[in-house]
Amino acid sequence: MVNTETGRMTSKQAWTLGLASLASFMMALDSLVVTTTLTTIRADLTASVEQLEWVVNAYNLTFAVLLLTGAALGDRFGRRKVFNTGLVLFTAASAACALAPDIVFLIVSRAVQGAGAAMVLPLSLTLVTAVFPPRTRGKAMGLYLGLTGLATFSGPFIGGAIAEGLAWQWVFWLNLPIGVVAVLLAARKVDESTGPNDKLDPVGLALVTPGAFGVIWALVRGNAAGWGSVEVVASAVLGVVLVIAFVVHERRTPRPMVPMGLFRLRAFATANPANFLVFASLYGTMFFLAQYFQLVRGHGPLVAGLMLMPWTGTLMVCAPIAGRLVDRVGARRFVVGGLFLQAVGTAWLATVIDTDTAYLEVLPALVIGSVGICAAMPAAQKAVVNAVQPARIGQASGVFMMLRMFGGVFGTTVSVAVFGAFGGYGTAEAFSDGFSASMAAVSALAFLGVLIGLAMPGTGATGGSDRVVPEVASKV
Repeated sequence: MVNTETGRMTSKQAWTLGLASLASFMMALDSLVVTTTLTTIRADLTASVEQLEWVVNAYNLTFAVLLLTGAALGDRFGRRKVFNTGLVLFTAASAACALAPDIVFLIVSRAVQGAGAAMVLPLSLTLVTAVFPPRTRGKAMGLYLGLTGLATFSGPFIGGAIAEGLAWQWVFWLNLPIGVVAVLLAARKVDESTGPNDKLDPVGLALVTPGAFGVIWALVRGNAAGWGSVEVVASAVLGVVLVIAFVVHERRTPRPMVPMGLFRLRAFATANPANFLVFASLYGTMFFLAQYFQLVRGHGPLVAGLMLMPWTGTLMVCAPIAGRLVDRVGARRFVVGGLFLQAVGTAWLATVIDTDTAYLEVLPALVIGSVGICAAMPAAQKAVVNAVQPARIGQASGVFMMLRMFGGVFGTTVSVAVFGAFGGYGTAEAFSDGFSASMAAVSALAFLGVLIGLAMPGTGATGGSDRVVPEVASKV
């Protein structure tokens, strides 16, 4: 709890928040550093646009598929233990990425990174929310995202500087010292805890893992194999059937991985899909933005990273502020308003992007979209975790993070599909046309999130509907 005499965080809260944020920092840095090195990786490893997409989505694929498993393992065997195991796996996989001799090895290593991240990120959120009471949780999440925003702010610049001054492999070597420090400190400073389930749900794991994989595989392969191909249709159908079977099983088992009663909570059932679209629009924007500055405007990776900093830097500044204000005025206003700003920003990009567009024409759109993203993210997180009882935070975090990564894969896939339909890499004009069309599609995704956010429960200054309804909570 917060120290009642000083109103400040306790030592336990400070260490937990700091180490959870450090882990999140490492993974956000890795993801965003990669975006500014895609052009260099493409040239160095002779990769196609589909393979570049896999460099991003291989990580997101295993991350999303294994998130519920990571959360369940933490509840069963100890959250700190699984958190640290994931950090070790992620750090080792980062070294493998740096040593990759070809694009296939890099993609496989990125997939292993995603498996490690699936153990770390849902538990980092669980560890933070478990030690902060609801009345200060929004502020803590704002700080969590703000510290993560430091990686977001510096990632494109660091990636560009490394790609231009050293080699792209060094973006992965950066994870090693951070990972080692995080593992050693977490073992000493973070208390161990478990969730409400003392047993795993093997049937649930056997259904949800291939089910999630089937759905995401269909999304990722749709562009290359064809949306009507046997591979894509069969994968999608099998995935959906297994997910439905998972839902039926979870409703009947006495110890579910994901209590289906959580979805009776209005805040939980609306904030999750809204956040799905927050990350769909975020990843959909990031995939081509740095490439546009390099391939169309002719800048090197370093300058491209600098041009992205006003967009990424806003997150570091605005997320803590948004987190504090969410505690006062409620989550719905920030989710709706934030997604609306993101829709406006990406629509602006779609309108002005061309081969001769000046940077000052793009800059306002970047800032507007970034302010929107950093307003919506902590608000959606607060709405989800405050909707459930403390014992269910681990499970709720697993669902939240899984849908977040589903959103990233979906947004990247939509962006690449629209890009391919309207443009390509052949000329600067073709790339510009494809990028403009993809930003229009991303804007539509963000606006859909606005409509979903409007269905969230309204809240007053003290939290109101964000609190768990006792009679509903008792059923989950």
